[in-house]
Amino acid sequence: MSKPVTPARVIAAIGAAYVAQSIIAGLTWSSLPAVLRREGLPLDQIGLVSLLILPWALKVLWSPWLEGWRLPRSGQDRSGMIMLLGGLIAVIALIIAGIVGPEALVPLLACLFVVAMATATVDIAVDGFAVQNLSGASYGWGNAVQVGGAYLGAAIGGGLFLIAVSYSGWTWGVWGITALVTLFCLPFLWLSLQRRRATLERPHRPSLSQTLKRPEIRRGLWLVGLFVLAQKAAMFITGPFFIDQGFDLATVGVLSGASSVLFGAAGAFAGGALVRSFGVRRVLVSSLAGQAVVLSLFVLRSSVGLPDALLIGAALLGGSAIMSVGFVALYTQFMLWSDPRQAGVDFTLFQCLDATISMGLGLLAGLVAEHFGYAVFYTGAVLLALLVIPAVHRFAGQVPRDRALEDTTVTH
Repeated sequence: MSKPVTPARVIAAIGAAYVAQSIIAGLTWSSLPAVLRREGLPLDQIGLVSLLILPWALKVLWSPWLEGWRLPRSGQDRSGMIMLLGGLIAVIALIIAGIVGPEALVPLLACLFVVAMATATVDIAVDGFAVQNLSGASYGWGNAVQVGGAYLGAAIGGGLFLIAVSYSGWTWGVWGITALVTLFCLPFLWLSLQRRRATLERPHRPSLSQTLKRPEIRRGLWLVGLFVLAQKAAMFITGPFFIDQGFDLATVGVLSGASSVLFGAAGAFAGGALVRSFGVRRVLVSSLAGQAVVLSLFVLRSSVGLPDALLIGAALLGGSAIMSVGFVALYTQFMLWSDPRQAGVDFTLFQCLDATISMGLGLLAGLVAEHFGYAVFYTGAVLLALLVIPAVHRFAGQVPRDRALEDTTVTH
């Protein structure tokens, strides 16, 4: 008999899995725009990179099928099998991307699109596994490692990768990142192989229609849309902005890495404590207000000038600490509103709206910044953060979940 799945083991495994996924995200959405800008591509073309979010925006369409396969009517959890297959596909595509290089934009985006498809699919299983195997008391820690792992991964993919590219070139940089992605996938895969051998009977069948019928889910979609719209408006343009301000690629990589590791991770764990002390609503509203203040410094830099030290401080604080605090609160709300019997569907629906808005913001940010300038762009981002605060206050707030797996029986 193998060891049971304890909360600590689940938290460690999902934390490592989120690091792996976020390494790829950091490479794609933080490092790649900076590399392409160094290659001389205009901002509106760089904005095409945000199309790689499309699989994350559409994964809800195949989440009911995947969740049904992951949790069959009778049999063992297949989360590990999904991680294994998806991980292999992502690794092969990354190896090819390392060969292609940033000079061939379309083939490179095609490779990274395959990677995005694989990781988005794996993410459905990881999120469902987390909600299914953690209790409400463990959600705070689960979300802390999710967001903290995301920032650690972003530091590697968005910071360390840029430094590696600066000194070793694109190919070796991508291949080194690929090795790290593989390493961080192993704990989740190992945990799934070491699970207690039990056969579960699951009468409930995952369904997107059941998700959409629930009022708390519909309320949550409004919350996600408003919060993400304001909080991520400037995310895609930060790397190119620093390049245009005269910072070299290695410096941008160091800033991105330090921002993610130190400020992002600290913000993630602080966010867990703040949510427990003050609740989801107050944390979300405070993070939006803080983001507006920080983005105001970017407005000053792009209009009347601002010392490099203040600009770097704003990037470290706003780009990581404040955002991570807010998203810990948002993901806690996701878990509270997700039904454990089909958590991969419920949680994925929220994430898909997040990804859809992020993709649109990336395209819009590139166009606005290219044609109207950074000052206009960042001023609009500040106003947006302030304008959505009343609506976020209305829709936020923890809704107790009274669903349990009463209709799930276990036979040995």
